[in-house]
Amino acid sequence: MDQQGAAVYSRDVQRSSARSPTLGLILGLAITVAAVVAYAWYTTTQISGLRRLQNQFADRNRKDSLQLLRIQNDLNSLGLAMRDMLDADAQQPLAAWSAEFDRIHADLDDALRREAQLAVASRTPEQSEYLANSSAQFWDAAKRAFSLARGGDFAAARNQVRLELQPRQASLTNAVARLLVENYESEARSSAQVLQIYDRVQRQVYFFLAATLAAILAAGLHLIHSNRRLFERVAALSRQRSELARQLIATQESTLRHISRELHDEFGQTLTAVGALLSRAEKQVPDGSAVRKELREVRDIAQHTLENVRSLSQSLHPVMLDETGLESTVDWYLPMMERQTGTTVHYEKSGASFPIDGGAGIHVYRILQEALNNVVRHSGSREAWVRLCFLADQLQLDVEDHGTGFETQKSKPGIGLVAMRERAQLLEAAIEISRLPQRGTLVRLTVPRRKLDSNGN
Repeated sequence: MDQQGAAVYSRDVQRSSARSPTLGLILGLAITVAAVVAYAWYTTTQISGLRRLQNQFADRNRKDSLQLLRIQNDLNSLGLAMRDMLDADAQQPLAAWSAEFDRIHADLDDALRREAQLAVASRTPEQSEYLANSSAQFWDAAKRAFSLARGGDFAAARNQVRLELQPRQASLTNAVARLLVENYESEARSSAQVLQIYDRVQRQVYFFLAATLAAILAAGLHLIHSNRRLFERVAALSRQRSELARQLIATQESTLRHISRELHDEFGQTLTAVGALLSRAEKQVPDGSAVRKELREVRDIAQHTLENVRSLSQSLHPVMLDETGLESTVDWYLPMMERQTGTTVHYEKSGASFPIDGGAGIHVYRILQEALNNVVRHSGSREAWVRLCFLADQLQLDVEDHGTGFETQKSKPGIGLVAMRERAQLLEAAIEISRLPQRGTLVRLTVPRRKLDSNGN
């Protein structure tokens, strides 16, 4: 309690020491504050522990996925080797491939051992046993094939490779691919559960604070001056909420940027390497061969997947926003949005453009995304108008539709509108969501130019 509050309570005590509830109020306030601190400490401890658990799981899951990719790469090498072994034009005898198989065998066993140590808890014993047994059966069949080749029975050795080794290699590859998919799905489910826990803890904090506020208000009816402190606490909570919103938005953007970079760097590089290997393998196969055609088809699939990965990476966090700025990002995003949703976007740009800092540009970009998403989901209109105006001292963004109108929407406003306003506050910008006189909705964002410059943020 501050000195002013203490002075008020002192005057109350002087006026009516027998009837004054000061001592009880001070005790109640002390208990309430202690409870708030204890609950905040407990909640913070739980969230910190959950965050550490999440980070450990994600790191373990990522390492496990890397080992699975290593296993997959070894299996692909075995597939290429067996294809070359069966090539009728190959000049190298079958038995000469034994050393290559031994090298891959050693690396594959090491990868399987490491992967078994890193396997996530959701992995069933049957899956691990199947992987180990399938690997052992494959190498037993490989030993028999090489034994036949060393004995001079090349036809039987080739049949062993074709009928035993190749199907088992394909089965192992499919099993590893399923485990990779399960890893990714498990990580997604874990992230969703963590977010639910965060939301539940946050609601509990708000409920607890609301109950505490109600108790303080009830006690404050006995002393009028306690209301002032109560309003000060409400103002402090409002500031904390704003700071929390800022941190949540920053965390969200950091997470999306990380995922985008992982997709672009890890998966993109992997798919590029796969495409290069397929191209190299295709050149080594004779023209007109069925294998060459199949390699070309697989290479095209890999290239198509690479393009999809890059498109998804750009959707999560467009790299061009940091490299070329907001204007180029909007030029790229609107046509892509038209293709994905079937909504026609009429885009107008006016004024002399000026550079926009990436930190401010991401907020403008996300507001544009959310506004267009609302048009697609709620307006019922298949057309939207986007206007980007570069003015002398500000940037103005308009998103307009001629749909059902904001006020006539039956669904309650979601978190998207709240996020738009929070981002606008971070930019010290004005955002207006109004119903048009004729029909439809207009979202207008006006950002001071000083907040768009890197020195102004």
